[in-house]
Amino acid sequence: MTLRLTDAESESLRARAEAEGRSMQEVARAAVREYVARHDHDAEVDRAAAWVTDNFREALDRLGRA
Repeated sequence: MTLRLTDAESESLRARAEAEGRSMQEVARAAVREYVARHDHDAEVDRAAAWVTDNFREALDRLGRA
């Protein structure tokens, strides 16, 4: 895989890597892992909320009227 960055993105990545004492590749890989983990978590929360809504709709409706 080749990752093409704009000059500004590349400079920001270089500066962040330098500040952390890591390589640009290490910082970019960490960013990808964090992005995927965050979006996987968001999807899991959405699935859980849908399950609760589907399985406890009547109770939720009663709570909403209380």
